[in-house]
Amino acid sequence: MAEDKREFPKDFLWGGAVAAHQLEGGYQDGGKGLSIADLFTLGDKDHPRTITKKIEADQYYPNHKAIDFYHRYPEDIKLFAEMGFKCFRTSIAWSRIFPNGDEAEPNEEGLKFYDDLFDECLKYDIQPVVTLSHFEIPLHLVQEYGGWRDRKLIKFFVHFADVCFKRYHNKVKYWMTFNEINNQTDFEAAGHLYTDSGIVPEEGEDNEKLMYQAAHYELVASAQAVKLGHQLDPDLQIGSMIAMCPIYPLTSKPEDILFAQRAMQTRYWFSDVHANGFYPQWLLNFFEKKNFKLDITTADLAQLKEGTVDYIGFSYYMSFTVKYTGHEDYNEAHDLVPNPYVKASEWGWQIDPTGLRYALNWFTDRYHLPLFVVENGLGAVDQLTEDHKVHDDYRIKYMHDHILQMKRAVLDDGVDLMGYTPWGCIDLVSAGTGEMSKRYGFIYVDEDDHGNGSLDRYRKDSFYWFKNVIETNGAEL
Repeated sequence: MAEDKREFPKDFLWGGAVAAHQLEGGYQDGGKGLSIADLFTLGDKDHPRTITKKIEADQYYPNHKAIDFYHRYPEDIKLFAEMGFKCFRTSIAWSRIFPNGDEAEPNEEGLKFYDDLFDECLKYDIQPVVTLSHFEIPLHLVQEYGGWRDRKLIKFFVHFADVCFKRYHNKVKYWMTFNEINNQTDFEAAGHLYTDSGIVPEEGEDNEKLMYQAAHYELVASAQAVKLGHQLDPDLQIGSMIAMCPIYPLTSKPEDILFAQRAMQTRYWFSDVHANGFYPQWLLNFFEKKNFKLDITTADLAQLKEGTVDYIGFSYYMSFTVKYTGHEDYNEAHDLVPNPYVKASEWGWQIDPTGLRYALNWFTDRYHLPLFVVENGLGAVDQLTEDHKVHDDYRIKYMHDHILQMKRAVLDDGVDLMGYTPWGCIDLVSAGTGEMSKRYGFIYVDEDDHGNGSLDRYRKDSFYWFKNVIETNGAEL
């Protein structure tokens, strides 16, 4: 079959994506307070990261140093510009701006850091794409208020968002509120409620109910922030950020299909509220069935309607598969089964390029909003040769296959896609495991899982490949 030589739309935003806590380092520099990410130890694919209550001398915390982007960002932005990036997605570390999260006045040194970072991007005509909350809630908000179990966090987050919008709206057009807000549907998994919402369930508490309450407060906070941003500057584009893993039925058995539908509803009601401004009726019925008496006020519901998002940003790494086993309520911890038609990465993530096209069409049919693929990529172990090369043809193949499906969604299916920012465009600390050896980047960073190495940067083969993809606007893959 001949290669598809068509180009993407001329204003398509090619770039890369990172998160502050996974690359900045400098965890106590510039007046920054501790975030929850600063208490995650090193793990691996077989052992989850431990969350300590305080910094312990005998533990290694990869995020403290990360790849030292805090001090080396001009070098890295220059490399992004060499690749031809049109945009760069990062996050603002909440605890750099408000070290405790609940102060009245922001930390000027933290604000200045992001001024300088965004100016460096704009020097190369790279548009910043900024996430406000990316798994880095100030630790004080967890210790003092219990994280997003407390309604007070709405006020603190909206104040943070307001300060950021006012400070940076002339430099940053594209924003997202909460990163992968729907990951917490896997509320039984170790750390998900903590990572997303800063919640440590107490003995006897219902994790599921906690998740729905925290998510409600986050959705209200998001809506209030969207409304504030639009009032300040109507040109701002403020989106949601959803972890998209399409959930397929294992077979064409009607029960499998219906169960997969419920699984999709359960995982993506968050974007329903972001985009539509109201709760789907099935979920309200579910709350009643479970006897969840949640703190959802009439004022909250009005605010959800007033703060709907401009676009849907989403990550895409893999798809899921489910099989009906006699119960109707989907539970991500128990109901996933392997898909016999796709392969998996060495970390067990099912590789499914066609699923990206499916996801793009699913979002389009459901919301009729612009879309933005803000994470996608392959975590793999790379080998640096003696002459400082990385021959990552496996990553190039992964990216090629996904971009090709993305191209078909845009040019054949008519999907309104704003851009594409592959995850970890420069090697960084893995959020899930804390490893450096699980690498995603086009740029190799000389650092091992325990923080040893020169931190020198080296261009991988994929660097030059993606540079050409951008130069040809996707015509040459």
